[in-house]
Amino acid sequence: MMDGLIGEAAVAHSEIDAIRALLGSKPRPVGWSERRQRLDEVGSTWPTASDVKCETVDCDGVAGEWSIVPGSEPSRVLLYFHGGGYCSGSVVSHRRLVTEAGRAARTRTLAIDYRLAPEHPYPAAHEDALTAWRFLRRQGIAAARIAIGGDSAGGNLTLGLINRLRAAGEELPACAWLVSPWTDLTMSGETLATRDAIDPLIHKAYLDELADAYAPPSIDRRDPLISPLFADLTGFPPVLIQVGSAETLLADATRLAEAAGAADVDMTLQIWPHMIHAWPVWNASLQDGRRALAYAGQFIRTNIR
Repeated sequence: MMDGLIGEAAVAHSEIDAIRALLGSKPRPVGWSERRQRLDEVGSTWPTASDVKCETVDCDGVAGEWSIVPGSEPSRVLLYFHGGGYCSGSVVSHRRLVTEAGRAARTRTLAIDYRLAPEHPYPAAHEDALTAWRFLRRQGIAAARIAIGGDSAGGNLTLGLINRLRAAGEELPACAWLVSPWTDLTMSGETLATRDAIDPLIHKAYLDELADAYAPPSIDRRDPLISPLFADLTGFPPVLIQVGSAETLLADATRLAEAAGAADVDMTLQIWPHMIHAWPVWNASLQDGRRALAYAGQFIRTNIR
C-alpha cells in the first residue's frame, strides 16, 4: 500500500514537472496580444478527444462554443468562463479542459469568449456572463439544470454572476465549480508572498498589471463584484473549490471557503498537493488534472437535477 502511494506521488511530481517545463520553454510574453497567443498555445498543446463534438454559437451577441460527448445529457449544461486574468484566455486555450469537464459531468458545455481587458474593462465581462446565462435560460434550460464553472478570473466571474442573479431575485444555478479562483483583486492574500518562489505562473506584479487593466485604480477593488472574497455569500448554491498547494492564489481560495462556510454555504475545498495554477487545463498528460475533473464531474452530477 505504501509503495503504491509513493509511486503515485512520484508520477504526480514527474507529470507536473513536465508541465512546468512546458510553461518555461519560452520567454514570458509581455504584450497583450503575445500573452493571448501564448496562453492559447500552451492551453491547446493537447487537442480535444476525437469523440467531442463542438459547435460555435452566438449567445445573443456573445461568442460561445457548445460541446458534447456521447452519453452526455444535452438538457444539462455546464456554463464555463475561462481564466486569463480578464486579459487573455479563450475558448481555444480552455477547450480541452471544458470538453473533458463536460464528459465527467455528463453534461453539454457552453464555453464563453467574453470580452477582454484592457480593450473592454469592467463591467464588460460581467455583462457578457449575464447575457450568456439569459441566453441559456431562453433556450428552455432550467436554472437547476445549469452548473457554472470557471478558473482563475473565470472563477471570479462565476461568483460575480451568481451575486448578480441573487441581487436581481432570479433563480440561481444548481452549483458552482471554481478552479484556482482569483477572488481578491486587492491582493491581500499572504500566499502571494509565501508561494511566490514555487508558482511558475502567477506573481503579484503580474496580477497588479492585470487588475489595473481590468479595474482601473479609480474603481474600489473591495467591491464584491470585483473581489468576491468580500461578498455576502448567503444563499449561494453548493460550491466546489479546487486549488493547488503551489499557487500564489492559494489564500484566495482558502479565505473564500472560510467566508462561504461562515455563510452556511454548502462548500467543498480541495487543496491538491504540488499542483500549480489551473492545472486541470493540462489534463491530457496530467493524472491529477483528470482526477480533479472526475471529482468536479461527480460534484456537478450530484447537484444538478
